[in-house]
Amino acid sequence: MGKFDTYKIDFKTLPHGIHELEYKLDNKFFTDIDGDDVQKGKMKIFLTVKHSSLMAEMTFRLEGTVQVPCDRCLDDVDIQIETQNRLIVKFGKEYAEESEEIVTIPEDEGAINLAWFIYEFIALAVPMKHIHPPGKCNKTMSSKLKKHAAKNIPTDEDSDELPLEDDDTIDPRWDALKGIIENDIENE
Repeated sequence: MGKFDTYKIDFKTLPHGIHELEYKLDNKFFTDIDGDDVQKGKMKIFLTVKHSSLMAEMTFRLEGTVQVPCDRCLDDVDIQIETQNRLIVKFGKEYAEESEEIVTIPEDEGAINLAWFIYEFIALAVPMKHIHPPGKCNKTMSSKLKKHAAKNIPTDEDSDELPLEDDDTIDPRWDALKGIIENDIENE
């Protein structure tokens, strides 16, 4: 039995109609799938399959927590995931991904493994920016980051935020462009 056989749906043996399935994912799932974005987590997947002779419409509801490296301190940060996704499986001559939501599988095989689709749904639900709440980053790493920053950063124990640049430190080369814009406005 393969690592991901649990996530395989065989439409040849699945009766037509509506079916409810539930999967529980743990760290082993993420380790086995070996994706770049998420390597740890605990998720519940609620799947509704509407199966007919021509196609199957699947609705996924994903809930749980994944752990990804913090963008600042590189320690794991917990990210809450709650999302819904849809996948339509059509039957045809050969495998094809027609769009993000539509997949054609060979009719003679009649089966699809959902493991990678589930992983992609989770990875796409992770926000682009993943950082700890203020004050929760690794203190050692935060102090090193502040030490090696281009500007002196005031040490505030409750904040991991890096200050924005002051308006006074604008590159002087931009001043020439400001003159062009001001001249354009005056000439109108």
